[in-house]
Amino acid sequence: MDNQPKKVIILGTAWPFRGGLAAYNERLANELESRGITTEIITFTVQYPAILFPGKTQFSEEPSTFTNIKRKLSSVNPITWWTTAKYINSQQPDLVITRYWIPFMGPCLGSVVRLLNKKIKVICLLDNVIPHEKRIGDVIFTKYFVKPIQKYIAMSQTVMDDLYSFKKEGNCILNPHPVFDNFGKKINQEKAKTELGLDKKDGYVLFFGFIRKYKGLDLAIRAFAEWKDQLPNKKLLIAGEFYGDAEFYYAIAEELGIKEDIIWHTDFIPDSKVKYYFSACDVVLQPYYSATQSGVTQIAYQFEVPMIVTKVGGLPELVEHGKTGYLVDQDPSDIAKHIFEFYEKGRAAFDDDMQKAKEQFSWKYLVNNFIKLYRES
Repeated sequence: MDNQPKKVIILGTAWPFRGGLAAYNERLANELESRGITTEIITFTVQYPAILFPGKTQFSEEPSTFTNIKRKLSSVNPITWWTTAKYINSQQPDLVITRYWIPFMGPCLGSVVRLLNKKIKVICLLDNVIPHEKRIGDVIFTKYFVKPIQKYIAMSQTVMDDLYSFKKEGNCILNPHPVFDNFGKKINQEKAKTELGLDKKDGYVLFFGFIRKYKGLDLAIRAFAEWKDQLPNKKLLIAGEFYGDAEFYYAIAEELGIKEDIIWHTDFIPDSKVKYYFSACDVVLQPYYSATQSGVTQIAYQFEVPMIVTKVGGLPELVEHGKTGYLVDQDPSDIAKHIFEFYEKGRAAFDDDMQKAKEQFSWKYLVNNFIKLYRES
């Protein structure tokens, strides 16, 4: 393609750090490389100080899917902000893509951007502008970050609206989170259940990902109490690490007398195991209290698993009610009602629409939007 960048540096999380941000950046880097664009990722030496990190470890035990990664940036050491910018300037990239997902990173990433050679174009890929869990400094840090950047790609209309509440000028393109195809392909459901040690005769409603308050696991547990007796062979499968007080959720399940009926897989789920969870389940449940977009939704599309999601943030932009899943209220009874409806309708009824929707979320489309913004003066 004419007038596309020859060299790109992605500034953000990557291996040896784990999680969806790292997986996304590495997948994007591979897509850029496939288009003939030389790509490098600059990631952190220190991403979050241990005292601020709620999980067990920040690091992956699996190999990277992209090799040209350099660890240079500490989120809390301003000297590295300067040395990272100096390194980027020495490499003379045509384009720097910086992620923004949490205001804590505003001073670090905003400073690097300010120190870049003005000939280098910068595009920000926005996950969030206003965080799910608010903290002191959010507004100041976000204002600092967005001020020098004029070009953005937002993953949901909610995020785009949030951006324009901070700055009126600038160009922002809406591009939903692409399908997470780096976790492999769907496998036989019985084989997947065997791999996870699940009973083959049962069906599974999957709650997947890091467990934080805003993701509404408490709603999922209360909904399970309502469908458990009427659908005795349909289980709630919780797969993901607690980022917070596990006892809060155990107490709810204990109070409802269903703790032993829930399948708790609450360690971090490595990338190599993701395909088993999405292949084993019948439907994915996302009962979020707040949301912008969700990587879980795009994993579900990759494995063509229908979703039941609450009507918050950018989730209704991704799930078509009655076709690729259901949009529900933040209410256990409404969630349970749609679980019943899903099983009554049957998963096969969603197959055609899932396949059509999956085709809309391509990495090629995302890269085309980066190139479109890059071409603009």
